[in-house]
Amino acid sequence: MKNMSLKEIALAVDGQYFGDDASLAQCVTGVTIDSRKVEVGCLFVAIKGERVDGHTFIPAVMEKGALCALSEQSLGNTDCPYILVKSCKQALKDLAEHYRKALDIKVVGITGSVGKTSTKEMIASVLSQKYNVLKTAGNFNNEIGLPLTIFNIRDCHEVAVLEMGISNFGEMHRLTKMARPDVCVITNIGLCHLENLGDRDGILKAKTEMFDYMQPDAKIILNGDDDKLITVKEVKGITPKYFGLSTKCDANADNIQSLSLKGTSCEISLGDKSFGATIKIPGHHMVYNALAGALVGQELGLTPDEIKAGIEALVPVSGRNNLIETDSLMIIDDCYNANPVSTKASLDVLALADSRKVAILGDMFELGENEKELHFGVGEYAAQKSIDFIICIGALSLNTARGAESNGANSLHFKTKADFLLEAKTILQKGDAVLVKASNGMAFSEIVENLKQLKL
Repeated sequence: MKNMSLKEIALAVDGQYFGDDASLAQCVTGVTIDSRKVEVGCLFVAIKGERVDGHTFIPAVMEKGALCALSEQSLGNTDCPYILVKSCKQALKDLAEHYRKALDIKVVGITGSVGKTSTKEMIASVLSQKYNVLKTAGNFNNEIGLPLTIFNIRDCHEVAVLEMGISNFGEMHRLTKMARPDVCVITNIGLCHLENLGDRDGILKAKTEMFDYMQPDAKIILNGDDDKLITVKEVKGITPKYFGLSTKCDANADNIQSLSLKGTSCEISLGDKSFGATIKIPGHHMVYNALAGALVGQELGLTPDEIKAGIEALVPVSGRNNLIETDSLMIIDDCYNANPVSTKASLDVLALADSRKVAILGDMFELGENEKELHFGVGEYAAQKSIDFIICIGALSLNTARGAESNGANSLHFKTKADFLLEAKTILQKGDAVLVKASNGMAFSEIVENLKQLKL
């Protein structure tokens, strides 16, 4: 990371330094909260979690070569430099905000109810055709993960593509305060985190907190086919640009052709320029991701040829519409997370298969008081898409099974993953296309791993 001395860090986090004064001028090589990832010269931030308190690892990480620790507790008589703060979590955010302000880099911030990660991957793939890009890794998109991502920005990076996920009001305000985006992208306003945000108007309000700390000359890029986002007309004197299928959008697409599970081809228009592109990940929703990537690329100076190359270079990541072909099955691994909108989109992908279609669906969390009705609706939708067999796992997913059965679909319900896996070999058939989809807390990656080994 860029030079950041212990003296500078102590000032940035409003902390009290304890240690040798000669060390104050030394710079840290990186920042971590994971004692297993400590490297010589790094700053260790002792986060107190629900199960593990990072303070217990401070002696060990200093022995491994950490330069300094951030601590909420006085460490008494110690030879190890440390900075005492009121809250390590707040200090982590304050330090990330300070570090971001010192960076000469363009930041693309991405949020939305559905498709944040796949849009992030698309935008990063496009921008990588011209720039050295850092992108959010895994699920590092919250108030702990985002600062750690920011600390990974190095001198070589020219653009950072940062995903920002929230579940309550105020979170996006705090995230964007750290990220200070030059480009703000919102994918859609759907049905997620209703438990805290209430309804789609609440979700819109929470997501658009992204504009609170955007750069003064920032670009705003929104889904122009979303009935909530289209109401955002001007923010701080900035007129948004829109992507969508409507020809009124600044980036739009037509001649959309499904290539079954091999992807989608389309013609993309950017103002007076257009080009054909093949998106190698299946699903109609991927066209929207490509349009978002195209519009961001155009705003950051890429040519149509570079944008096309970036769209076509995209490859799926684990748990995100990732196709896994085994000797027995075609698995659509989309098990990282789920809500009603994203699950229906995944069912649309499954419906493209030209073999028997099987959906393995689990519980969707944080849907609020209408969670049973929303699960029932997903089951109805699966039946309407002519999915051949719908397997539902979990307490809430009993409602999914009922929704499917009410529309004449073949469905089975299991209380647990283990119950299903005991019978998987008798239910599935060789050649099946199998969608695996649930909220991350259901840990359906276990099902994917088992299906990969299944012999039929």
